[in-house]
Parts: sequence; C-alpha cells; structure tokens
Amino acid sequence: MSQAPQTPTIDKPLVIAGVEYQSRLLVGSGKYKDLEETRLATEASGAEIVTVAIRRSNIGQNPDEPNLLDAIPLDKYTLLPNTAGCYSAEDAIRTCRLARELLDGHSLVKLEVLGDEKTLFPDIVQTLQAAEVLVKDGFQVMVYTNDDPIIARRLEEMGCVAVMPLAAPIGSGLGIQNPNNILTIVENARVPILVDAGVGTASDAAVAMELGCDGVLMNTAIAGARNPVLMASAMKKAIEAGREAFLAGRIPRKRFASASSPIEGTIF
Repeated sequence: MSQAPQTPTIDKPLVIAGVEYQSRLLVGSGKYKDLEETRLATEASGAEIVTVAIRRSNIGQNPDEPNLLDAIPLDKYTLLPNTAGCYSAEDAIRTCRLARELLDGHSLVKLEVLGDEKTLFPDIVQTLQAAEVLVKDGFQVMVYTNDDPIIARRLEEMGCVAVMPLAAPIGSGLGIQNPNNILTIVENARVPILVDAGVGTASDAAVAMELGCDGVLMNTAIAGARNPVLMASAMKKAIEAGREAFLAGRIPRKRFASASSPIEGTIF
C-alpha cells in the first residue's frame, strides 16, 4: 500500500518591523554604471527592500543631479537608508537623522559603523553605542555586525529589528567563512537574521539560506558582475532554492556510502 504524499512545508513571509515581504533578497543601489542598470538589476532581483547610502546617493537633496528615486521609486520599493562610510557612532546617528528628514519621517534604517578602511569590519563598540541611541530615538534598526553570536544577541536585546552578520569582508566575494557562527546566531535569534557582506555568487547566497538565515543583503556581488542584470536573476533563484532546501531538510552527512537502492528484500 503506497503512502500518502507528505504535505509540503508552507513557508512564512519575511517580517521586518511588522511588515511582510515576499522576497528574502535585499539589494544595494550603489556601484552600477548608471541609473538604468540600477533599475534593471533591481527589477531582475525581485527584491522589495533596497539599501541606499545616504552619504553617497542623491535622493532629492541635490535637485540638479540624477535622483536615485527615479530608478527605485518609493511606491514600488521599501527604501533602507544606510550609514555606509561612517566610522563613529556620532556620524552614523547624524546620517540616520538626515535620512529621516529627507524621507518624511522614514524610520527603518540599516546601521553600520566601520572600524577601518582596509577591512571594513564593523566597530562593535561604536555600533552598540549608535544602536542604543537610535532605538531610543524611535528608529527601526537593522544592524550590520560581525559573526559573533554574543554581540548578535546583545543587539537583539537592545531592540534592533534585524541583525545582519557578515559572511566575509564587504565586497570580498569570499562567501560564508564561518558557517558555524552564523548557524549559532540563527538558532538563538528571535528577530530576522540576514547575511550581509561577502557574498560572491549564487551558491554563497544559497548556503546562507540553507543555514536558516531569513534573508541575504548584497550589492557588490550583483553590481560588480560582468552582467549585473543576469547575476541579479541568478541571486533571486539561489535565495529561493536555498530557502526551499532549508525547509525540506537535508540528509545527514555520513562518512561512508549509503546505497540509493537498498538490497534488503532483494530476490536473488
């Protein structure tokens, strides 16, 4: 008698700060050759959240220059202002407040406070200081951090709405260098965990999702590809495949072979 097919696992949407998103891929808006390429790659990615470096992008503060919002309109995407290029808590806080002013009270921000220009690793002391101030000031903070499970828990306890550990240094394309730490962060989190920084190609994104991450944020991996629009499409598929693999549950790793066709019950 044949067994009834199992009911497929029904996934839940990604929820950040009380808002549901269907896509688990978040993308950046920098490093493209022009706004048209930005628009096409963003559309191909299927992303609903797009990060914007407030210090480097024109979103209306310079009326005589091309406006990024023409490529990523606010009625289609959730804008995620970020503090890229900030090396102190004070600068990051100021940048977030500027973004809120430019975007009519927009409170969802990505906080990153860098430690040095060579590694672009986060300065955790400054990040914690900035996060504390911003949360108290009413911001919904998605925070870039290292892959330390203790720091991730501390940021969650402070009230950050998402924690974003790096996979590898920003723009390095090295992929996830410490999967065990990422897994520990995921297993103990009560807010979304999104890998941020270090993704190089589609397989890197899939690995992050297979570990149980709620999403992945990337910019250079797409914008720096030979064909950014095609890479954006590949990343979309990788995120979806990795998420499905996580929900399906992989087979356990074994040292020795396990026959696909067992010999028990075979007639010789």
